[in-house]
Amino acid sequence: MLHRLLLLSTALFSPCLFAAEHAISSAAELAKLDPTLAPGDVITLSDGTWKDQRLVFTARGTATLPITFRAATPGKVILEGDSALKIDGEHLVVEGLWLKNATTDATGIEVRGSNCRVTGCAVSGGSHRNYLRLWGSRHRIDHCAFSGKTSEGPTVQIEVGDSSNHHQLDHNHFGPRAPLGRNGGETIRIGYSHQSMRSSATLIEHNLFERCDGEIEIISNKSCDNLYRGNTFRDCNGMLTLRHGNRCRVEGNFFFGNLRRGSGGIRVIGEDHVVVNNYIDSVVNGAFWITSGIPDSPLDGYFVARNCTIAFNTVVASPGPCIDLEAGLGSSGRTLRPENIIIAANVFSLPPESTLSKGKDGGGIRWSGNFSNLADAHTTKADLMLSRSGDGLWRPLPGSPLHAASDLLGGVTTDIDGQPRPARSDAGCDQISTAPVSSRPLAPADVGPAWLRP
Repeated sequence: MLHRLLLLSTALFSPCLFAAEHAISSAAELAKLDPTLAPGDVITLSDGTWKDQRLVFTARGTATLPITFRAATPGKVILEGDSALKIDGEHLVVEGLWLKNATTDATGIEVRGSNCRVTGCAVSGGSHRNYLRLWGSRHRIDHCAFSGKTSEGPTVQIEVGDSSNHHQLDHNHFGPRAPLGRNGGETIRIGYSHQSMRSSATLIEHNLFERCDGEIEIISNKSCDNLYRGNTFRDCNGMLTLRHGNRCRVEGNFFFGNLRRGSGGIRVIGEDHVVVNNYIDSVVNGAFWITSGIPDSPLDGYFVARNCTIAFNTVVASPGPCIDLEAGLGSSGRTLRPENIIIAANVFSLPPESTLSKGKDGGGIRWSGNFSNLADAHTTKADLMLSRSGDGLWRPLPGSPLHAASDLLGGVTTDIDGQPRPARSDAGCDQISTAPVSSRPLAPADVGPAWLRP
């Protein structure tokens, strides 16, 4: 009996027994190593500058025994010149590399396969067409930094296949990115026009975007079912743009425009999107563009905004117009006004000369329970009783008319801080509450590789 138990134990845990550590100092050494790699193995790259190295990391780990590919010292393995990294396999982890000032237009880090993770890495400067490109499914990119891109092409490109890929990008630091002067300067693009009716179901969560000025679309959504949650946008010349695709959710994000030219909030194009619990402060280009569409629009055209909800958002200190009710009408063949749009329980605290709305409400918009400090046909004018809090946000004081002013919408369970909302909820993104806070505006010290943080 004991003999059988020993055999069983060996069978169950044998991968651990054979896990190995490998030290390499070139792409050629990695190529020789790849066929021998087993679950649990660790590949360590020697510290120093790796010049003109095309690294191809191909292997198969498991969920419990991933294969790790890491810098000997995080941030001290610097890939320069004609260097790039391709990852292809399952359950692979890459840690601590820095791709810096490349002289190639090849993708900086390309990830294929499934269930791979890139963490604590950085890509900066250089001429990569994409700093990061994702294929496959269920990859996680976290605590990385992407900055200084000046070449054409999105910083991050996510390919969308025939089935949802369920990628996750969290706690990354994006920017700065200088204006490109034409299309193709997005910081993140999920899909393309021809992929836009496919489901990606990618999660973009708790990332910091700073001075991402490449073009008007900081994020260009071109697929379906994506979630943008808890991100912070600071001093960006652009907007989070739902350019193509349907059923996306933009929830609990922080936008601080500081009145920079071109700063804005969210562009809504397509069907069944939900935009809730966002805080938008001092933007110049408007908080929400609800877009008009082209009849029988081609995939690369403009689909009319339809069956969308914009609720429980707070807009402050923005000159406006804060809401464009028919963005783009009359241009590029756009003749269809938005249809069946719910605008509910939003708060607008604006400078005296601001404009709240622009364009004609053609009957396709339903207004309910919105508040403003300015007179407007679509809102209730009130003394909002907002006060600047320690984190810089304008929040309602006890006794504010916003308190318990709105019925809660289905699917909205928390406020921007992650605090629970009752059935009778406060208007705007902030629920007056003493519950623990789980989401807050991000600073550089909260994101990116630990070795690169201030």
